[in-house]
Amino acid sequence: MKILIAPNAFKHSLTQAQVAHAIAQGLRRSGIRADLHLIPLADGGNGTLDAFLASGGRRIEVETVDPIGRPIKAAFGLLADKTTAVIEMALASGLELLSHQELAPLAASTYGTGLLMRAALDHGAKRIIIGMGGSATTDGGSGCLRALGVRFLDRSGHEISHGGAALCDVERIDTSNLDERFRDVDVIIASDVENPTLGEQGAAAVYGPQKGATPDEVEVLEAGLRRLFDLVHAQLGVDVRMTPGGGAAGAFSAGLMAFLGGRIESGVDLILDYHDFDDLLHDADLVITGEGRVDTQTLSGKGPIGIARRAAAQGVRTIILAGSLDADDAQLHEAGFWAALPITPRPMLLDDALKNAAGFMENAALRLGYLLQLRS
Repeated sequence: MKILIAPNAFKHSLTQAQVAHAIAQGLRRSGIRADLHLIPLADGGNGTLDAFLASGGRRIEVETVDPIGRPIKAAFGLLADKTTAVIEMALASGLELLSHQELAPLAASTYGTGLLMRAALDHGAKRIIIGMGGSATTDGGSGCLRALGVRFLDRSGHEISHGGAALCDVERIDTSNLDERFRDVDVIIASDVENPTLGEQGAAAVYGPQKGATPDEVEVLEAGLRRLFDLVHAQLGVDVRMTPGGGAAGAFSAGLMAFLGGRIESGVDLILDYHDFDDLLHDADLVITGEGRVDTQTLSGKGPIGIARRAAAQGVRTIILAGSLDADDAQLHEAGFWAALPITPRPMLLDDALKNAAGFMENAALRLGYLLQLRS
């Protein structure tokens, strides 16, 4: 058999590479005779940088700041062509950089991601891929753009504060100092989110609460984003207010589209194409993927569904191993998954499941390996 192993990371627990290794170990322990191909997966969120660098390239660490302005070090990747940079915005502006007590939905900024982008330019990047998942911010990308030279001014001509709430005070946008190097740079937004920038399905309403925003704060964030992108429309002649995908990462996606001509591409498709996944599928017998939590969001465009659809198109079955399983089996089957199997052996506390995820995954793959040999 030829088996492709292409899992997502398990948030707060295992990287994609660790998940893939655990699956491979379990299959080997089962005694199955198979050629195993490990392909770390991501969809623009956590682990995107690792997924690209799995095939080579350089990891470059630089000084930047976290979502609330504290100095940190974060990395971006320079791929083998030496002109394509990969930035995972969550490494500088992500939720996982903050404790629950530190969440600051009104003030959190993408400024640190802008510093990463500037560093990528300094290293000669002509193409920048930015993974959009896991953000702690709802600032429309204004923090990032400030790091690149854009000024957001209030009625007195002073620069506004960082964060989404301060956008309510912006009266004028000055792009005269935007880094000129971006004229020759292709900015690709790696995201599988389809939410628009504004409205009931927009960045603030849908994702604000996940970043700690109360209902009243969601209204403030929505007002700030509306103010910003109304001005963008009026002053720059670009309308991204209802653009599908503009709501990704607190409307960071919309900001990159409006100011840098960024274009959205499916994060999972970018990574699968980079690893020549379709070529590997040609003579494959099975695909095994993995996800920390399989639910309705999985069906709406996360990495595993991209895997399953591509595999099904070539007549290859996909099995997903899940940390937790909260989706209708019939819907999963219709979406392209031949089977969905939980890895936890019994009910347990989340902390215990996270600590023991590698062992649970390996044992689940061991059981799967035994099952796969029943037909022989």
